[in-house]
Amino acid sequence: MRIASVNINGIRATHRRGFGEWMASRDCDVLTLQEVRCAVGDLPEHAFGGYHAAYDPGSIPGRNGVAILTRRAPAAVRTWGAEVLVHAPDAGRSWAAGDDPGTLARGIARYATEGRYLEVDLADEPLTVATLYLPKGGLPAHLQQAGRMREAPDGGAKYERKMHFLGGFARQLARSRKAARARGREFLLTGDLNIAHTRLDVANWRRSQQAEGFLPEERAWLDRQLSPRTLVDVVRHLHPHTEGPYSWWSWLGRAYERDTGWRIDYHLATPGLARRAVTAEVDRDHRGVRLSDHAPVVVDYAAGRN
Repeated sequence: MRIASVNINGIRATHRRGFGEWMASRDCDVLTLQEVRCAVGDLPEHAFGGYHAAYDPGSIPGRNGVAILTRRAPAAVRTWGAEVLVHAPDAGRSWAAGDDPGTLARGIARYATEGRYLEVDLADEPLTVATLYLPKGGLPAHLQQAGRMREAPDGGAKYERKMHFLGGFARQLARSRKAARARGREFLLTGDLNIAHTRLDVANWRRSQQAEGFLPEERAWLDRQLSPRTLVDVVRHLHPHTEGPYSWWSWLGRAYERDTGWRIDYHLATPGLARRAVTAEVDRDHRGVRLSDHAPVVVDYAAGRN
């Protein structure tokens, strides 16, 4: 069972770079996407290949948007209450209400229409797969200095928003994981978390200690989500001492050529599924072309109930 996650940073742009050919050649069973960034009416022809797709575009034009592609139509599709586009390769596209997500955790409702989270129950495997695009955030007010930032100082507003999201999402994540277990399913969270966890996850970690995405409080939050009994970082489990493998590189300078990247795209799996992980790879390019500023994170899992 091959599952891949990729922040495509705009489905139209990534298709022009060969995303359709990559999908066909990689032959994934499940593919989760973040930052699709496209209104439904503007989706490219064959945007989702030959897959069944569930897509929450969100309500912010040109921003966010998450999708999950599966070989068979999923048994259930859950958002945080938003309607979802359901696509079948032989039956076109239609809008549908997601399956009941249950009561949302405190603090998460304000993000429900932003196109940040989607989960499906697979039809042919006792597994719930989720995709997440977590806010990038910013620096707290005391670290902001005019003239040393690419963006204008905002008094810590983006930082506070991200920390608020993290608080609510931790509660929601625990609910989703426990709900999957109650349904007799493993749980897998994939996506762009916009947090690098350890020193192995940032090429220039010393210089990045006061950068958004590597702040101590962000890393501590991720620490709290992981444990041998709840969720396991699958790529790090399979590559315990490797620098990286990085999954994001700036478009600026020669970061990509020098592999000075960040590992911010994850597969976080319940222990039973994590034990079934066989290989984990990052597809840096497709036939010499970068598909996005992120690269697909591809994990092969041994199939079957653990």
